[in-house]
Amino acid sequence: MPPAPVLVAKAVRRTVPLEIKEIGTVEAYASIAVKARVEGNLVAIHFKEGDYVRKGQPLFTIDPRPYRAALSQAEANLAADRAKATQAHADEERYKFLLQEEVGSRQQFDQAYATSASLAAAAAADQAAVESAQLNLDYTEIRSPIDGRTGSLQNHVGDLIKADADTAMVTIDQVQPIYVDFSIPESALAEVRAAMEMRRLAVDAEIPGAHGSPERGVLAFIDNTVDKTTGTIALKGLFQNEKRSLWPGEFVNATLVLRELDNAVLAPTAALQTGQHGVFVYVIDPDLKAIPRPVATGPQLGDDTVIEHGLAGGETVVTDGQIRLMPGAKVRIKQSLDASGKTQ
Repeated sequence: MPPAPVLVAKAVRRTVPLEIKEIGTVEAYASIAVKARVEGNLVAIHFKEGDYVRKGQPLFTIDPRPYRAALSQAEANLAADRAKATQAHADEERYKFLLQEEVGSRQQFDQAYATSASLAAAAAADQAAVESAQLNLDYTEIRSPIDGRTGSLQNHVGDLIKADADTAMVTIDQVQPIYVDFSIPESALAEVRAAMEMRRLAVDAEIPGAHGSPERGVLAFIDNTVDKTTGTIALKGLFQNEKRSLWPGEFVNATLVLRELDNAVLAPTAALQTGQHGVFVYVIDPDLKAIPRPVATGPQLGDDTVIEHGLAGGETVVTDGQIRLMPGAKVRIKQSLDASGKTQ
């Protein structure tokens, strides 16, 4: 038979990362639903929808006048009861002295003592009322609890705002840092846990269609339960997201880097064939003969597969045209083959 036309490639040695690739979803580090603590008319909004706000930045102002008036009334009541308590304490001390000098009665002293204690308690209650009124007045100024990006506004100036309403006034998502959620098969859990014992694992997040290098983060969370319906376990990667390129809710290609394989042999996956005795490749010897070689394969990395045993770096393997080969067959190396296997 004439030499069979084939396509070939060389097996190479290089250090490659051992990775797990899955589809992930970006999740906000924190998501806060902002609601009012007091009721009143909304008189000011201090940001625009979609703005990035800082912790402590004013967001809304509810009409403070009723609460300012309530604070003034509480302060007035406190001042009046403090004056009465001061007078009652002076009477208590006076009757105490008269009782010690045996010119006053025990009943008068007991009455003065009770009145003084009662008015002191009333003053303490007034102080609590002042603090409560001050707190309600402070609640009329709603500030951002976190750094984050605002969502859609649900209220506008002039609306009557209810305390702890069912619908939040706005939602703030913290995007620096940010999470990427993804799941891996339970069969990979043992290897992931073993790798975590040795080092902090890196996670890459690539946005489909985006240009540039993927975002790099670290593995921050492994769920405590395997999902019995899917046979997977949930993980989270933590990303600093300094460029704010990751957006809550979007899908990304998540890659968990377990370890690196030093000086590994890689061959094109297309060179692998399956026979009665397992996986093998056709190796081209110096005489241009195809010699079948059994191999042990490792993980697949893109279009290549790690060859753990049976192949050395630099050896030439057949990647296309194997259907026309048999052990020891002569070959003719071509640049390409058409669909029928003819040389071009």
